[in-house]
Amino acid sequence: MLAGFKKFLFRGNVIDLAVAVVIGAAFGAVVTSFVSNILTPLIAAIFGKPDFSALSFTVNGSTIAYGAFLNALIAFALVALAVYFFVVAPVNAFQARLKRGEAPSDPATRKCPECLSEIPIQARRCAFCASALAAKAS
Repeated sequence: MLAGFKKFLFRGNVIDLAVAVVIGAAFGAVVTSFVSNILTPLIAAIFGKPDFSALSFTVNGSTIAYGAFLNALIAFALVALAVYFFVVAPVNAFQARLKRGEAPSDPATRKCPECLSEIPIQARRCAFCASALAAKAS
């Protein structure tokens, strides 16, 4: 029983997942700090009010604190903005630079001239519309 657990524990994907969770948690703390300590004060300097939690209204004796929701919504938007511009966009640009000199791979599919479905390149009949196709020269 312990041998099976040891085999499970030391498979590559379990360790990779554990590392990803720990790094993700640390990265989440960094992004949250960036948003709360840099972006939110910047917005407060521009618009004059960094905290909306005091905003509320009352309906039949029930207090609706929509300001707390606005704070959460703005924090989410700022986190998404920070992650996109400081992580996603630079990583995409880096990957595009890495692929710049590569030759494109040979296509494995082509479009059927009748129904425009994706079919294997060597197909002689479309699986979707059953039209006969000319064999593609290799």
